[in-house]
Amino acid sequence: MQHRIGWILTTALIVGCNAQSPADKAATTPAPASTTAANASPTIGIDLAGIDKSVKPGDDFEEYANGAWRNKTEIPADRASIGTGFYVYELSEKRTRDLIQNAGKANPAAGTDERKIADYYAAYMDEGTIEKRGLQAIDADLKAIDGITDVASLSRALGGQVRADTDPLNATNYDTEHLFGIFVSQPLDKAGTQVPYLMQGGLGMPNRDFYLEKDLAAKRDAYLAYIEKILSTSGTPDAKAKAKAVFDLEMKIAKAHTSLEESGDVHKANNPWPVAEYAKRAPGIDWTAFFDAAGVGGQPIVLAWQPNAIANLSALVAGEPLQTWKDYLRFHTINHGAGLLPKAYADAAYDFYGRTLSGTQKQTDRWKRGINSTNNALGDAVGEIYAKEYFPASSKAQVEDMVKNIVAAFDDRLTKLDWMKPETKAKARTKVKEMQVAVGYPETWRDYASLEIRPDDALGNFLRAEKFEYQHQLSKLGKPLDRREWWMTPQTVNAVNLPLQNALNFPAAILEAPFFDPKADPAANYGAIGAVIGHEISHSFDNTGAEFDSDGTLRNWWTKEDMAHFKTAAAALAAQYDAYEPIKGVHLNGNLVLGENIADVAGLAAAHAAYRKSLNGKEAPVIDGLTGDQRFFIAFAQAWRAKVREAALRNQIIGDGHSPARYRALTVRNLDPWYQAFDVKDGKLFLAPDKRVQVY
Repeated sequence: MQHRIGWILTTALIVGCNAQSPADKAATTPAPASTTAANASPTIGIDLAGIDKSVKPGDDFEEYANGAWRNKTEIPADRASIGTGFYVYELSEKRTRDLIQNAGKANPAAGTDERKIADYYAAYMDEGTIEKRGLQAIDADLKAIDGITDVASLSRALGGQVRADTDPLNATNYDTEHLFGIFVSQPLDKAGTQVPYLMQGGLGMPNRDFYLEKDLAAKRDAYLAYIEKILSTSGTPDAKAKAKAVFDLEMKIAKAHTSLEESGDVHKANNPWPVAEYAKRAPGIDWTAFFDAAGVGGQPIVLAWQPNAIANLSALVAGEPLQTWKDYLRFHTINHGAGLLPKAYADAAYDFYGRTLSGTQKQTDRWKRGINSTNNALGDAVGEIYAKEYFPASSKAQVEDMVKNIVAAFDDRLTKLDWMKPETKAKARTKVKEMQVAVGYPETWRDYASLEIRPDDALGNFLRAEKFEYQHQLSKLGKPLDRREWWMTPQTVNAVNLPLQNALNFPAAILEAPFFDPKADPAANYGAIGAVIGHEISHSFDNTGAEFDSDGTLRNWWTKEDMAHFKTAAAALAAQYDAYEPIKGVHLNGNLVLGENIADVAGLAAAHAAYRKSLNGKEAPVIDGLTGDQRFFIAFAQAWRAKVREAALRNQIIGDGHSPARYRALTVRNLDPWYQAFDVKDGKLFLAPDKRVQVY
């Protein structure tokens, strides 16, 4: 799926939050007498021209903060959306392009990271050689599929296709094309040496809902036509009938899948199945052959993340015609790397995944796809250069100082909670104290010495890099969890909370304006990147994170009364988001997006508290008629500004655990200081104080 990720990219390029500016009424709110003139202040850090002052903050704060920007902004033809995250991503992309394109200019020695970077990118860009090679890189795989004769050999083939899943708590994040994926980490319920988890997969469209939702019939028809196109282009006899059989099999796979919501329930994922019992618990697959081919045959236990789905998928392996499975594997083997096959395949893949699924009008430039693929394959090698070139020690120190302040503010909020009992509160504060927060880049870098990269084998490079990553994950089995391990590269515009590690990663690339500007007004930095930081801290206490203790163990550390209070508040927030209707007749699923929304509310509150504390009891200066608190909330909303194609928006509503950006900006309606900052006493967003959800 990696070569299609640019085509199905949704609005959420980041997992943090941002704010907006004041309306006419808010702009005239009296400022404290102690404030100073704007010319004595640093860069304001927000887009004043993007504000639509015809909209009252209390009616639609997101539109108020971003309406003027949205009216003058067009979505690029090759994109499904555009927003603040895109602008920062674009900067990272251009910088990474320069690093990658310059990697080979000094003629680096064979085997060096620089040589591998240069050769990987050169192979990706060499369309002539890609045309000449045709299907050579997967010829052996296709012949092996032809040689499948029974369930044992089918099981061996399925096991050999298993690849790494790097984020099972995000049910939409793993490579669904292979029937199963493997995630490696410590056991959920006992901190200790690392074990494998088996994850559901096997779909060519993003998730099960694309197969089952009534209003997506047109996309299913397009997918069936696409399967036929890929099979016929590869010379598969009777492609039309085989495509229908493959599609019907995927419909059965989709029905066998666990829902996205259930997949995110960690309690249902804690199923340590002994390898010897898989044949009894999930009959159908030859599990000995499967696990041996997947490289985990020597493991005594493989945890079943979605046990019902695993049993159902196993039954399909034995119950469906062998020829249908062979045709299914043939299609997915070709489809998996379609972007690096000759033009007929790549164009067909874009037409379906880009144009039909995401609504893009033009394929992303090849150099951009090449940069993305090189980053996927050699992320740490590129990242080490990126960090040295673009993330100075001064920025790292400044962000780390903000992190300390926001962590302290979150801890202070915990101490003041009147509903949380002392024993729960003590454990919560221990979790905050033990949290590992990493900024910019990892302490150690990946060693790519054993990864073979050739200057004339684009698809082969991609597949070898994928196997290299899988072997890296398998190499951790039986070893203690490294809580300092990074799961993102420095050039990634994102941030992450890792519940099993009780750790946070903030890559260098997201620490750029307008999220973070070392020269900007602190209100803007705290409202933008500060809310991102607070968001990730708060993930440790969302509906999933709250289930894990300070050492990343799934353990109930709450009193019964405290958990009941937490669930009541969470249910109220879910109901608030259930009411939003981004597309007529299509509402958000408040439970699907609950974890992100809890983190948004709590994270924004912590960031605001940290900002206020940074003023040392003084009031911030008024700049361009805006108070410090107004600038803080405007920065928050503007970090979430976005314009999205309806197809991409619909995809996000169906299968993404994040609310669309517009509704994340509306988080402000739950915070008392927002009402005070903009003098909001009524309006469409107004919530009575007892209806404002305050989880923490």
